[in-house]
Formats: sequence, structure tokens, C-alpha cells
Amino acid sequence: AALFSEELGAMLQVPRARRAGILGALKKAGLGRQSYVVGTLTDDDIVSFHHKGKEIFYDSRVNLHRAWSETSYLMQSLRDNPQCAQEEYDRLLDAKDPGLSAQLAFDPNEKIAAPYIVRGTRPRFAILREQGQLEMAAAFDRVGFAAVDVTMSDIIDGRTRLDDFKGFAACGGFSYGDVLGAGEGWAKSVLFNSRARDAFTAFFQRSDTFALGVCNGCQMMANLRELIPGAALWPHFVRNLSEQYEARFCRVQIPDNPSIFFRGMTGSMLPIVVAHGEGRTEFRSEAVMQQAILEKQVALCFVDNRGELARAYPYNPNGSPHGITGLTTPDGRFTVLMPHPERVFRTVSNSWHPDDWSEQSPWLHMFRNARVWVG
Repeated sequence: AALFSEELGAMLQVPRARRAGILGALKKAGLGRQSYVVGTLTDDDIVSFHHKGKEIFYDSRVNLHRAWSETSYLMQSLRDNPQCAQEEYDRLLDAKDPGLSAQLAFDPNEKIAAPYIVRGTRPRFAILREQGQLEMAAAFDRVGFAAVDVTMSDIIDGRTRLDDFKGFAACGGFSYGDVLGAGEGWAKSVLFNSRARDAFTAFFQRSDTFALGVCNGCQMMANLRELIPGAALWPHFVRNLSEQYEARFCRVQIPDNPSIFFRGMTGSMLPIVVAHGEGRTEFRSEAVMQQAILEKQVALCFVDNRGELARAYPYNPNGSPHGITGLTTPDGRFTVLMPHPERVFRTVSNSWHPDDWSEQSPWLHMFRNARVWVG
């Protein structure tokens, strides 16, 4: 009766040495008759119940987890891509899954941009948006840029000139309402407007500029590849293989690549937020994809909890081949990413993080790298 009560309640996991004290505190609070010791931990991944010294139930955690998840899996199989539903359900068979972790190839607490910040100059940086978001501006502001809000209408109407900026970030965050094809529509507002097209072409042709495209901004910049020197190999971003909008906390690896944002970060594996419905990379051909890999233009890849390239859902949430989810140009000045580093540059914004992370998460390092590059 105690275990199957329909009344409100809570379960607490406490150290064995503190059990008596906690039960005493509950009794003192008038909850003694409602408090029970119901179980203890084991290290064999088995769940068992005993009553009056007799074992009445015994099964593995994996079997119970799959039984609990079976209804959701069957519904997902009907609603979404059944292959993705099966892959997510099958991952429950892995009783030894190590879970999320972070491996860093750099010191995230090293303030590499500090010598440039103390000079007192703040390079102007455009936060290019449609319906925009604030996290991107906050990240660049924190590392010493003067972040300026710029809408496409500012550029099209001539109120703002890209000549005045060292760089820009094309933001995600529901630009164009995040409807299907949002990034492509954004790109067309540049390609089919002579003033905007000339402005972006001139910006990309300068040798002292850089840009970052994230999520919708990644799609937008990928569709501007004809204007961006070195971006000819970049893919188109199409609907997720799951056929659903994916909002998840995934793990990515930073391969060896020339992006100015990822200098000194090669080999690092970090959790990151994804939030997109159209993030699957679609290269013009297999040969083009292989060329992009060989020329080290791949800047970010999804990996599973063991650090292997993620090919199965949900470790690879959009179904991109080889887990490719970010690219850069040969000179590293222009980078596009589907995940959102700007949403997790503060440790508190991560739904999980190692206990030893400071207030700034390791993702801030990529923004510091940009400030160092500008000088």
C-alpha cells in the first residue's frame, strides 16, 4: 500500500550514514507515519523487490526501461520516421552507455582575449537577424566586441552599411518564424536585392572580415555560398531525417579545421544545444562531401557518448552523413553551424555540465578566438 499510494509524495536518495537523521527530521516535522525506507542502490543494474524476506520481482533495468518506453516508441514509429524511432528505442539496449561527458583540448578559463580587451577598443560587430535573439549579442559583447543590432531591412533600406563592421553573426532563434525553408528565404532577400547583394559581396571579399552563421543563419549563409570565397563545397540544409523539429542536448566534436573560431580546440568533445527542423546536410554529391572532409572544411560533427561519429538517432539528431553539422572556408574566416554555441556559453545554461566548469562554459572560447583574430 505504501508503494502504490495515489497520494502526493516524493522519493529521496540519501547517504546511508544520514538516513537516521533525515528520518528523525521528517518525524519531527510530523511526517513520521508517512516516511518509509523503500530500497537501496545496487551495482548490478538489476531491479528487485522483496517482501517479508522473499523476492517477489527481479528484472534488469534495461528491460524495465524498454517496457516503460515501448508505448512512446510505437507512437513515434507511426508519427515520425520509423527508422529514427527504432534507433532511439534500440539505444536502450546499451546498459553500459557512459552518458554525456566533455573532453577538452584547451583551457577554457584562459582569457586569451584579455590583452585586446584592456586596450579599450571594441570592434563593431553586427548581430544580423530577422526576428533575432539576444544570446549571440551577449556572447560577442562578453569577449570585447561592440555588438550592434542589424536587421535585413536596415541593410536593404541603406540605414546600415556592412562596411562599418569587422564581422557579423547570422542568428538562429526563429528567424522568419522558423517556417520550413526559413534560411533559404533569408538568403533570397540578399540574392534578389541588388543593394543587399552588393553589400554582402563586398563584405565577403574584404580580407579583414569574418562571419558566423548559426541555425537559420547557417542555412542562410550556406545559400549565399556563391558570394562567399571558398564556400563552394558547402551543402544545402534540408529537413531532418526524423521528420520532426529536434530540440536536444547533443554532443559534438571539433575536428582539425582552419576556422578562426576553433583555434586550439581541435579534438575537443562538448555537449551543445540543437534546435532545428532542417539541419541535415545535403551535399551536391558524395564526391563533394568527401572533398570537403579531405580539405578540412568540416568544423563540427555529432558524436555519441563514446566519442564515435554519430550515425544513429538521436545522437545524430538530423541524420547528416558522418554527423557533419558545421563547416568553414579554407581561410577559416566564414563558419556555419547548426548547433547553438551562443546558447550555452554560460555554464548555468547547460542542462548538464561537469562539476569543475567555471561560470563561463568552454564554448565562450570560440568567441574569444574571434576577438583575438581581430586583434
